[in-house]
Amino acid sequence: MREISVPAMVKVPESATLTDAPFSRAEADPGRIVLRRKAGDAWSAVTAGEFAAEVTGVAKGLIAAGVEPGDRVALLSQTRYEWTLFDYAVWAAGGVVVPVYETSSPEQIRWILADSGAKALVAETDAHLASVAEVRESLPELAHVWGIDGGGVAELTAAGADVTEEAFKERRTSRTGSDVATLIYTSGTTGRPKGCELTHFNFVSTARNSLQGALGEVTFEGSSTLLFLPLAHVFARLIEVGCIEGGVVLAHSDIPSLLPDLASFRPTFLLAVPRVFEKVYNGAEQKAAAGGGAKGKIFHAAAATAIAYSRALDAPGGPKTGLKIKHRVFDRLVYGKLREAVGGRVQFAVSGGAALGERLGHFFRGVGIVILEGYGLTETTAPATVNRPRAMRVGTVGRPIPGVDVRIADDGEVLVKGVNVLRGYWGNEAATKEAVEDGWFRTGDLGSLDPDGYLKITGRKKEILVTAGGKNVAPAPLEDRLRAHPLVSQCLVVGDGRKFIGALITLDEEALGPWAQAHGRSPGLTPAQAREDADVRAALDTAVAEANRSVSQAEAIKKYAILDVDFTEATGHLTPSLKVKRNVVLRDFADEIEALYS
Repeated sequence: MREISVPAMVKVPESATLTDAPFSRAEADPGRIVLRRKAGDAWSAVTAGEFAAEVTGVAKGLIAAGVEPGDRVALLSQTRYEWTLFDYAVWAAGGVVVPVYETSSPEQIRWILADSGAKALVAETDAHLASVAEVRESLPELAHVWGIDGGGVAELTAAGADVTEEAFKERRTSRTGSDVATLIYTSGTTGRPKGCELTHFNFVSTARNSLQGALGEVTFEGSSTLLFLPLAHVFARLIEVGCIEGGVVLAHSDIPSLLPDLASFRPTFLLAVPRVFEKVYNGAEQKAAAGGGAKGKIFHAAAATAIAYSRALDAPGGPKTGLKIKHRVFDRLVYGKLREAVGGRVQFAVSGGAALGERLGHFFRGVGIVILEGYGLTETTAPATVNRPRAMRVGTVGRPIPGVDVRIADDGEVLVKGVNVLRGYWGNEAATKEAVEDGWFRTGDLGSLDPDGYLKITGRKKEILVTAGGKNVAPAPLEDRLRAHPLVSQCLVVGDGRKFIGALITLDEEALGPWAQAHGRSPGLTPAQAREDADVRAALDTAVAEANRSVSQAEAIKKYAILDVDFTEATGHLTPSLKVKRNVVLRDFADEIEALYS
């Protein structure tokens, strides 16, 4: 058993809540810009004083509507300015925010609202309101529904006009650090989602210790970020809180608007899941290949140089002169253009949610964007460990943030204890007792700690496959390597109880167009057509062989099937945080799996 303990750098008093920072900053420095919001093609500044006033207005409206301390208020929306506004308004009214992914089905919405006992709901669009209307009859506790696009902010602000400042301040200060701030429902790769009780202390302490000890170099004076991941996910939520706590300028975007928004907003750091970084790399590679043989060769040489340069940064003496010269040349030809694609000012990116992989980590650091890979779960208020700019080890998920202990159990499971661990699962004492013992949260992930305390995640405890020959196989490393190939969208390694390891692979439709052009195929090549193409199969043979290099012969993929559909959230095969629902895929593609072994 190995263990590392990192003392907290910031001691948070028991009275501290999430609404302290925005209101204390508004009082001390009301003109300071704390957020920017989209106004046409420009970004309008929101000062500390303006934000606090908007939060106050909406919170008074919630109080006037009968929201009491501890009442649950659901928030169904994509990432946008109003999400942050409602987060802080609900907290200022003493309520508990229940986030709901904007892509949720009516049945998923019904489950979360019913299980949490939500008294009110804020929905973004008319379509969201229609989904709620489908299930509202089965939700007797749901007393109020407001629409963001339908003028909900103005409606609530007007409704709260008669609530006095004294009554508002009394309500805002009625909560303490031990009170629940939000119920975040786990994305549910198996079974019903459980509501994680995360307190004001969890968020405030985790955010302040992350800013002080883990990400202090990232959040310097004048730093900013453009948030585009779903705020229903704990990762984005912690960054939101961290920005408000640390005075980092925060703006919001979405995937369709991301590239133009990056160019106009020009953030200094980003956060994303590994799939986003894979898409950036694969897109650049495909674009270079479509530009002709010379451009493709230049990109591959530039990528190899970036990776070699990053590796050399960790070696004694650093990069040699020849490598430095090559790096400077490719910086003008390739790297600078990649940095401009994300606004030109991004120095750091924080990655979480899944394994990034050493190749991508070294590539982006070599390009000039340092990706700080971290690890955590909903139950740990997002981060448990993270790499830091001056203390990073590519291929690991870093060391614990201040205030957090990490232990590797005898069976290899990663255990976490500290300021970030949830209070419990909402209304589910049995699940809480199973997950938390003596303050240690059982993550369900397998990992190892190196002598310097850097954590490496090696797989999921419940996803270990055992072949008919008795060999234990962790599917994650193979899946991560396969997804790195430009043509691969998703994959699932199978073989539990079977005589060998197999895989299901889906094709990336966005990558097929450039690939088809470069290989003389029809530009409208579909996944169904591509999976029959000999050159596509040859490319995937190479990708599988490359992935197999990371494992023993007994763990290697022997056969694979290319599916003619992708795993998506819409088909029910991915969670909103883009994790594959293994049990659903195994059920829906049972025939394809059986064919691998027949």
